[in-house]
Amino acid sequence: MPIIESTYKPPFYLKNGFISTIYSGLFRRVALDQKRERITLSDGDFLDLDWSYSKDTSNRLIILLHGMEGNAQRPYITGAAKLCNEHDIDAVSVNFRGCSGEDNLKYTSYHSGATEDLKAVIEYAISNKQYTQIYLKGISLGANIILKYLGEENDVPSAIKAAISVSVPCHLNSSAKELHAFKNKLYHDRFLKPLIKRLKSKQKRYPDLVTLDQINSIKTLTGFDNVYTAKAHGFKDALDYYDKNSSLQFLSNIKIPTLILNALNDSFLSPECYPVKEAKNNSNLYLEMPKYGGHAGFIDKKNIYHNEKRTLEFINAI
Repeated sequence: MPIIESTYKPPFYLKNGFISTIYSGLFRRVALDQKRERITLSDGDFLDLDWSYSKDTSNRLIILLHGMEGNAQRPYITGAAKLCNEHDIDAVSVNFRGCSGEDNLKYTSYHSGATEDLKAVIEYAISNKQYTQIYLKGISLGANIILKYLGEENDVPSAIKAAISVSVPCHLNSSAKELHAFKNKLYHDRFLKPLIKRLKSKQKRYPDLVTLDQINSIKTLTGFDNVYTAKAHGFKDALDYYDKNSSLQFLSNIKIPTLILNALNDSFLSPECYPVKEAKNNSNLYLEMPKYGGHAGFIDKKNIYHNEKRTLEFINAI
């Protein structure tokens, strides 16, 4: 599809990508009543799902996936869920393995291409029989998972009607290089600290799989992916993990309406993360590239973000 011309125009004091990203991550608040449900996965591990509902019984559901080291209580998740609830769409916000406040049971965890857990949530939602129209929305890492799932899965259930991916690092290797740049050191270190803390907890339960010396050698996110993510999930190393899980290579296979919303001033994203060619060559892809917005920082009026408004507009246009 032709590239969508974005209408997003924040106030001048929020045009800086750093400011919009930091404000959205640290200061935004969204009140939302959620009900937690735990489901058991096929490998014996679990996922915690946080549900929120529209006022009246609905046959529409949005499945929301958070970003790296996020959870279902992050404002970029609760904001989307609340707006959808107010427009007769139920929401289930997924906490990735180990992200709900309790360590998961297995040595493995979540990662940028872990589509099997998304598939399990979709199957669970469909089994409910209530929802005949299901939408997917992800932020950052969660957005990459959604795009990869849609492009690699030859039999996407007919109940899945549309998808929205926001601030998506669809080319993981080059995006990782951006995240390691000095301009992003604050974000990089903020992501790395809890990852190492969780890995140390796993090491106590699985001392034969990783040593403290290996953990203490980790200085970067790529180092973490080399020591843990890649090896724990069956990849040769971090580069192999990035190459096989980047959603960019799967975009041509997407067969349902899908909106990709990436700000041009997102410091996490490399030039490869703006899939103009892929969008032009696939009638199901809609690419919107606002000049502003940072990383998931599309601040707008009344505490409703531009990406949340676009999510609702996109869903209702299908």
